[in-house]
Amino acid sequence: MCGQRFDASKPAGLCECGGPLLVRYDLDYLRHRWPRREVRNGRANMWRYGPVLPPLEEFIVSLGEGWTPLVRSRRLGARLGAENLWIKDEGLNPTGSFKARGLSCAISMCAELGVRKVAIPSAGNAAGALAAYAAAAGIEAHIFLPNDVPESNYLESRACGAKVTLVNGLISDCARMVAEQSAQEGWYDLSTLKEPYRIEGKKTMGYEVAEQMDWELPDAIFYPTGGGVGMIGMWKAFQEMERLGWIGSRRPKMIAVQAEGCQPIVRAFEDNEPRSRFWEDARTLASGLRVPKPIGDFLVLEAVRKSGGRALAVSDSEMLDAGIKLASDEGIFAAPEGAACVAALEKLLASGFLNSRDRIVLYNTGTGLKYGEAYAARFPRVAASEQDKLGGLITPR
Repeated sequence: MCGQRFDASKPAGLCECGGPLLVRYDLDYLRHRWPRREVRNGRANMWRYGPVLPPLEEFIVSLGEGWTPLVRSRRLGARLGAENLWIKDEGLNPTGSFKARGLSCAISMCAELGVRKVAIPSAGNAAGALAAYAAAAGIEAHIFLPNDVPESNYLESRACGAKVTLVNGLISDCARMVAEQSAQEGWYDLSTLKEPYRIEGKKTMGYEVAEQMDWELPDAIFYPTGGGVGMIGMWKAFQEMERLGWIGSRRPKMIAVQAEGCQPIVRAFEDNEPRSRFWEDARTLASGLRVPKPIGDFLVLEAVRKSGGRALAVSDSEMLDAGIKLASDEGIFAAPEGAACVAALEKLLASGFLNSRDRIVLYNTGTGLKYGEAYAARFPRVAASEQDKLGGLITPR
């Protein structure tokens, strides 16, 4: 925000002005030494873009994240009236969500910089990803989760050896607890955008969609927006690729999709405000969208506005219906956050904001398998007794 520069060889947090830090590279140097044609020879994960990622090669902690499939719609697009529709399926990442990209990069930098203890507040999927990558790196992980987090996220974090604290509140309450305890406990705070490395991993979604579409960006990208780092990262990736000479100046319309029960970005967009206001009483079954005040809100709004995009919200019911429609039409069982993009696409096609010929990419940010409690509302099981529930395994925590 203020333009101050920091030493890249030391662990970084927020700037003194309160703004997040962004990693910059000597792209003019890379432009002449890393031609686009060489990328296709890279490894089949996000580290194929290693020259624009911060860790040194020997410190990379990878579980095979990235290079997820971009699936051309078989039936859903025709049903909705979108002839050129693709789904970028991030649910096939390690730990089942796009969070693997950011935490792989962040933990790799922790390994390089000698950080031995990390902490994170999470609405769900970032917790499991941190736990897994910290375990792979031998780093101590402390995770703070809302008490009503999906069971899969809690179990995954515990199984990977993280120290988990359940909090009676929202992710904002978890973040406050991490901030209060980090200095005393010696934790490096990996909260969203309070460090500069997670965004670098997530920006590879932008590099991938460009490469998978033969270096011609789509007309619109739908992205489920909680903290918004995925969208911020992609927007950064597009700027970097243009500087590298890999793409031109044309950008997709960036569509930020939120939940009706927690839509601070949508309200700020509609009110033409540069930043969002805290969304009181935030509630939605899409745990990744329950972020009442994103720290990078101004960067999300900048991407949406500069691209001529939109911010809109959908209901929980619309998400579940859309998720079932996506699964039955395409075989992709999406997290409610990803399903929200399908519902949002229907709205923008109906309004005429997008037309049937536009090339559209929807991001499914996680697998629906981690949201059994949410989808169970659509498919209730009737058991004669407790013994019918797989030996009593499916029970509350």
